[in-house]
This record gives sequence, structure tokens and C-alpha cells, in this order.
Amino acid sequence: MHIPTLIEHKRDGGELSPDEIHQVIQAFTAGDMPDYQMSALAMAILLRGMSTRETAALTEAMLHSGSTLQWAADAPMRVDKHSTGGIGDKTSLIIAPLLACDGVWVPMISGRGLGITGGTLDKLESIPGFRTQLSEPEIHRVIRKTGCVMVGQTADICPADKKLYALRDVTGTVPSVPLITASILSKKLAEGLNRLVLDVKFGTGAFMKTEAAAHELAQSMVQTGRALGVRAGVRLSRMDEPTGEAAGNALEVAEAVRCLQGDGPQDLEEIVLDLCAAVSISSREQLQHLLHSGAAWERFQQMVSAQGGRPADLTRITEIHRAPVIRELKADQSGRLTRMDARIIGQAILELGAGRARSNDSIDFAVGCDQIAKTGQAIAFGEVLLRIHARSTSAADAAESSIRQGIRIE
Repeated sequence: MHIPTLIEHKRDGGELSPDEIHQVIQAFTAGDMPDYQMSALAMAILLRGMSTRETAALTEAMLHSGSTLQWAADAPMRVDKHSTGGIGDKTSLIIAPLLACDGVWVPMISGRGLGITGGTLDKLESIPGFRTQLSEPEIHRVIRKTGCVMVGQTADICPADKKLYALRDVTGTVPSVPLITASILSKKLAEGLNRLVLDVKFGTGAFMKTEAAAHELAQSMVQTGRALGVRAGVRLSRMDEPTGEAAGNALEVAEAVRCLQGDGPQDLEEIVLDLCAAVSISSREQLQHLLHSGAAWERFQQMVSAQGGRPADLTRITEIHRAPVIRELKADQSGRLTRMDARIIGQAILELGAGRARSNDSIDFAVGCDQIAKTGQAIAFGEVLLRIHARSTSAADAAESSIRQGIRIE
């Protein structure tokens, strides 16, 4: 294999064979292909794209660059969901236990937040004692006991993706749809899934800013999943305002608990039920009954206990992580709320300390926003539009000044 020739072929718009793609990923993972050559190939893919056949081969090669979760022939159907990220997106915490109540297994491998996008693992780790790094035997033990497990990627799963993503992050090749598709699907298919639902966000607080861009990514993932034998469904979700009424780690856990107890915000429950119905063996109405009956709440507590947390801490999570300053941001006029900008709120929360600007930054579980008003509401002068949870008065001042720029009342 002459790698410069492959790079030139892709640069000129040619199609790589599955065997060539597998050899490239194998060489890159083993360290036999230098970073500068993979960077050049990634840029050629960004500029020239990939066919479904190529994207499927890349996904498969990355999937088999390490170990995958193995299940017995008589194991229940495995399902999962993946979100492309957003502000206040705590749906995974509700979806995993709800689907587990439906008789399927949910081996959910999740990620951490980076930039303004919150991470499921960071939210879970605000629960004292909760372990997100489990060995494969522990993953099997928890899922046999509770039907669901929520963990981080192990060192052995998709090492090619870890290495390639780090390279893409510093070479301007993150936005490539084929590379995004392969990165997402290789990790999810490593779970040994039968069905997958994809929540593809678009809008100010999302990676994909337009519905057309979100549709392109969704189509790529569905076609690639089909080529690899996995049924994948898609929900396109607007991310111009935060999901639900809270954004920030412990604050989102508290809101997820409310939803699991049947008292969550309507928009959050709607997204959860839509995504679950896409991979479930039950109807949307049956899933809603499981959510409101308390069954999913009980299952979530079982999972938390099995992964080292204490269920009793869940209903007092905002007491365990309480910010020193809680500031009410009030409306300065009456009218209808027409804008609550997700990107600006996400950036403000990041600067409060709830997220990471760099991968090794520490997380403040207590800070963020809650009681976030939803667009379309009639607002009276002086009404609370949201609350800011901050470490200091100066941090709350900065957040309020920033967030007000993203609010419009007409």
C-alpha cells in the first residue's frame, strides 16, 4: 500500500476501496502511518466527501480497531440513542432507564462535554460515588441486573476513533460528514446494538447550524447504519433554546429526576418519548405510562446504586451541589418571549465553570441556569426569566450581562 497514492486519489475525487480503507486505519492505529499523512487524507475527505460504501468501510474499520461488547445469543435486544449535542440536553438520563423498563437492554457509552455542549458523563459524575469507568465484566454485571448501564468509552473500544478525532480537532477537519458519521457510529456499533436512534440537533446551540446540514448528517448516518446491518432512526431537533428548563450538571440531574417522576418540562418529555418510540418494542402511549408510573424512576435508582451511587442523593442533588450565589434574571419589559438563545446561554454556563474549554479542565457541578423560560410565553415586567447559579457575584454579573444579549421580548 502506497499511502501518498491513496491520498492523491482521494484528493482528486476518487473512491477508495474497503480494503484500502481498512489498511489505512490499521496502519494509523498501529502507528505505522504518520499523523501528517492521516491529516492530509482527512482534509481530502473533508473536501471531496465519501460515498456510502466508503463511509461504511471507514466505520467498520474503526469499529474493529479494538474490542466490542459481546452478547449471548439469547440476550434481549440492545438499543441506544446518540445526540449530536446541545444545551440542557439531559435526555440520556431518562431514556436509558425508560427503555430498560420495556424489556430491552441499553448499553449506553457516552461522552464528556467539550465547549458549550454538556456531557452525559459529567452530569452523572455529579452524583456522589457514581462510577462511569467500568470494565467490560462490570458493564455486563450492571446490565444483567438493571437492563441499562451508562459508561464512558473503555481504552479498548475504537482506539482508531480516539486517535483520529484528536488529529481532526487540530487540523480543521472536524466538520467532515463522513468522518463525523464514522466517529459516532463506530462507538455506538461497538455496543453490539440491534437498533439505534439519532437525535440530530440544529440551530444556534448545535454543531449543525441549519436544518439542511442536520439532514445531510442524519442521512449519512442512517445509510451507513443500514449498510452495516443496524436499523437507525433519526429525529431532527431544533436547538435554538435550551432543552427543558435547566442547563448545568447537577441542575440537569435534578430536572431528569423530575421527568422520571412524571413531572418534567413538556418539551423534554416529548423529545424523550419520540426517541424511545423509535427503538422501542412498545407504543409511545405505553412508554408514557411507564414514565409516569414511576417504573423508569425506580430503574434509574437501581442503575445508580449498581454503579456506586446512592439513590437517596438524587432528590437532594442541588443541595449537595449548591452554588454560593443564585441570581434571578428578571424581565425588563412585558411582552412575548421570542428568543432565549441556546448558544449564548451555553457560553455563559461554560464561563461559569460547568463545562470545559480544554479537555483537561475541571468541572463545577453546581453552576449553571435553571427555571429557564420557554419562547412563546407571555412575560410580565419583573418576571423571572431564569436563575443563574454561580461561584461569585462577579461571575453572576458577567453571566447576566451575557445572557441578556440573547433574550428578546416583543
